[in-house]
Amino acid sequence: MDGGLPLVHVARRLGRSEGALRRYLGPRRLPSQMRKERTHRTREDPFAGVWPELASMLKEAPGLEAKTLFWHLCEQPGSNWQEGQLRTLQRRVRDWRALSGPDREVYFKQIHHAGRAGQNDFTRMKKLGITIAGEPFEHLLYHFMLPYSNWEYVELAFSESFAALSQGIQNALWALGGVPEENRTDNLSAATHDLKKEEGRAFNRSYQGLMDHYDLKPTTNNTGKGNENGDVEKSHDLFKRELNQRLLLRGSRDFATRADYEDFLRLVASKRNALRGERFAEDRAALRPLPKRRMEDYETREAKVRGSSTIYVLQNVYSLPSRLIGHTVKVRVYAEHLEVRYGQQLVERIDRLHGKRQARINYRHLIGWLVRKPGAFANFHYREELYPQPVFRRAYDLLVAQRPRDGTLEYLRLLKLAAENLECEVVVALELFLEQGVLPTSKAVGGVVAPPTEARPTVHVKEPDPSVYDELLQEVA
Repeated sequence: MDGGLPLVHVARRLGRSEGALRRYLGPRRLPSQMRKERTHRTREDPFAGVWPELASMLKEAPGLEAKTLFWHLCEQPGSNWQEGQLRTLQRRVRDWRALSGPDREVYFKQIHHAGRAGQNDFTRMKKLGITIAGEPFEHLLYHFMLPYSNWEYVELAFSESFAALSQGIQNALWALGGVPEENRTDNLSAATHDLKKEEGRAFNRSYQGLMDHYDLKPTTNNTGKGNENGDVEKSHDLFKRELNQRLLLRGSRDFATRADYEDFLRLVASKRNALRGERFAEDRAALRPLPKRRMEDYETREAKVRGSSTIYVLQNVYSLPSRLIGHTVKVRVYAEHLEVRYGQQLVERIDRLHGKRQARINYRHLIGWLVRKPGAFANFHYREELYPQPVFRRAYDLLVAQRPRDGTLEYLRLLKLAAENLECEVVVALELFLEQGVLPTSKAVGGVVAPPTEARPTVHVKEPDPSVYDELLQEVA
């Protein structure tokens, strides 16, 4: 070599042949620069003959997966495809999507400003498998967050109603200690309604009133574009992922009471918020003050009590005392209960039903008339609601089987006993009789629950003669 060791010595030190070194020294390029790209296949493409058909199918329906296309091929007459060839087709489809497939949606990273906005939404929690005292606990989670600091607030919800949304927003703002400039939701029916003529959605009166009370600017994403509410959507996933991890550490997804579960949720949220102190301080400093008071967390509706002693509220049926039949009552619809008022007087507080075409019938409202009209019970539309606990159904079946003529009346008398006394005492008595194989008649159960009181004896007390005291005084003198 010029100015150095001979090439033979260099080759010996590098452990290479002299010929190999000459190939690199001639063009003065590195080995990596001299490597030629392979343009030929090392093995025959098994899908070459069918690929034009598959590519045509992908153009018509880009959502088709490689596995679906493979199933299609396997179902053709005379096919001899093997499971191991699926991976080759998956790579072929992946490359087609990258080179010839449709454009994919682009997500634009946003710049967030302290105190500018809050985002909120509901998310379903079924996949986490939470149970309360061993029973499945169906629920949602209301989720509020500040995109700048990612500070978040969560609470239980059981529907995406206005009452649940109003309660969640207000609880979040008062926990936050201030009000951002705007509040973003997706197109919840609790916040927006259809504009049929304009073919869009607008904020409804109740939600707009809530926003006005807090001087919040309401915003929403475009219909069908949930990703425009993306920060809170991503927070759903992250919060549920961490919640799942903490449940795994806890070793159980069962909680003794709902309150225990709520405490657990608050603990997880507080630990996540503890990591956001610096940016949250910036968010907090930019918030506006809260109003002097909260808004009420309910909607007010009017309902006329029908002849069946029921009202119809939000597509569900609720029973009321029969004395209200024919009267119009005001119903305050909260997130989890209803308050029924006649004038200013609260007459009933009822757990709210979520969903449609359900009924909540309180046997105490109807039992007085059912005892007088026992024949109405057999085909009563809401009969299943008149078994307040499973033991009542067992008692009814036994009474009807052994006393077909008056078994229904006997059962209704048992319900009347429960209405006039403590239901729990009737339950204990029924369990006792059924366990012992004794027919639980109303007389037998009544003897345990409400035994007849013994007559009080008449006591005659003779009034003393005052003159006796005068005689005593005279003797002393």
